[in-house]
Formats: sequence, structure tokens, C-alpha cells
Amino acid sequence: MNWLTNFVRPKIQRLVRPREVPENLWDKCPQCGHMIFHRDLAKTLSVCPHCDHHMRLEVKARLASLFDGGQYQRIELPKSVVDPLKFRDSKRYVDRLRDSQAKTSEQDAIVVAHGKIGGTNTVIAAFNFAFMGGSMGMAVGDGIVAAAELAILQDAALILIPASGGARMQEGILSLMQMARTTVAVDKVKEKGLPYIVLLTDPTTGGVSASFAMLGDIHISEPGAVIGFAGARVIETTIREKLPDGFQRAEYLLEHGMVDMVVHRHKLPETLATLLGLLRHRGPAGQVLSLPVDIPDSFETDTGD
Repeated sequence: MNWLTNFVRPKIQRLVRPREVPENLWDKCPQCGHMIFHRDLAKTLSVCPHCDHHMRLEVKARLASLFDGGQYQRIELPKSVVDPLKFRDSKRYVDRLRDSQAKTSEQDAIVVAHGKIGGTNTVIAAFNFAFMGGSMGMAVGDGIVAAAELAILQDAALILIPASGGARMQEGILSLMQMARTTVAVDKVKEKGLPYIVLLTDPTTGGVSASFAMLGDIHISEPGAVIGFAGARVIETTIREKLPDGFQRAEYLLEHGMVDMVVHRHKLPETLATLLGLLRHRGPAGQVLSLPVDIPDSFETDTGD
């Protein structure tokens, strides 16, 4: 062995050996098909720079983009019963939960955080679609109830951001019961006179859209989001008719009065700040000044006499 073998050869091999490139450095836009470098996509908040298509945004990035300065505090959610029905299909439900928890580093499909938006105290409950399609089970219901109670406690606005395929089938009737629980929870927020805003993202379907997602004081949607109850193919099969173009898309719902506004993702922080300012600070924007009015000490009224 000499210095050529021990020193020179390894250096030459490192130079000529093909480098391993991670597979997750590029993302393909599902709308236009362009490949986007992951850092560029992060800068645009997962909005395609070529066609402006709004891809699904990771829940932590969404919270950071909405709260002032990206500063917020998460709350610890109550522990829910795991696998109450001992459900099993092709895989045990507890195994599916473990896989999603390992994949997302979250306990379930809901994240609750509080902070300020436009200087207004706000509580946000956001769905994590990466966790079993954002399906709503008992844990999600507990999270929304906790968010509503926190909003009341802090005298804060409540914003719900659904991204879900609907109720979680592995929990059966217990998942459907969350529709009623969450409806009661947001009604309590409204009874206190606190704003309740729903930011609809892609997709919002099933039992989620049939409950709290359609009860907001104001409904905002991201462009192109799919919003509905049953899928379009299921509806076409049932009614045996061709659905109109863009059916169940945010723009279609806006035209038909189901959504109040469709807002680009980059403009959501300022839009929410403006809405919360109007809803929480109903007084005049500036100081009210009393203008002097000259009234004569006496005046004559022509009575015609």
C-alpha cells in the first residue's frame, strides 16, 4: 500500500462517482406538468409559478403564513380513544394511525394554534390532509371543540381551515357524531358574538362540508378548491346527467352564492386581517370630531300672517 492507493485513488473515485440526488427535490405541478424545485415551491407557498395552480400546503407552513410574523402557539389537544371499534380492513386501524403519525409527526389530522392576525387575537384549527386524507374522527372533533372553547376563553376570533375527505370510516357512527359536536361548538362561539370564519381549501368534502365547514359567518376559498359533499362522478351516476364544467370548484360556488370570496393564497393574510379588523373593531376608523354649527339666537318663521 502506498499514498497513491490510500490517498489519491479515493479522491479520484469521489470526483468521478455519480452523486446520489434525493428524489424529493422536485415537485410536478398536477395542472401544467412543470417540474418545480422544492425551494422555489416553498417560497411561493406551494403555488405553481407557471400556471398559478394552488397545490396542497403543509399545515405548519399555512399557519406560519397566516399569523403575524409567522408567530403562533400550538395547544396540546385532549387524548382521544384509539380504535374504539377495533376496526380492521386490509390493515388494522391502529397500524394506519401509527403509519400516519410517523409520516406527519402529528397525533391526528387537526392542529390548533393561537396568535394574532392583523393584531387581532385569533384561534385557528387547521386540518392536515397528509394524515389519512384529513378525515374527521373523534380526535378531530375533540380538536375543534378545544379550539372553540379557547376562542371563547381568549375572546378571540375562530378560523377553521378544512382540508378533508370527510368522516373517518374506521370509526363508524362515532365519526359521524362529530358533525353534531362541531356544529354545537361553533354555535357557542357565535353566541358570544365572536367571528367565525371558514377558509375552504382543496378538498373540503363529505361530513366536514356537511357540518361546521358551511356554518361560517364568512366563507373564503382558495382558487380551484374542490368543495362539496359527494363526488362529482357519484352525483352523475345518481342523477344520470352531465354536470356543468367547474362543478364543485370554488369559482362555481362563488357564482352560485355558496362562497363569499375566492382569494389567492398570497393575499389571504391581508384579507383575513381586514375582515377581522372590521368584525372585531366596529367603531369608526378614526377619531369622531364634533363640528361647530352656528345657530342664530333667534329667528323668525314666516307663518303667512
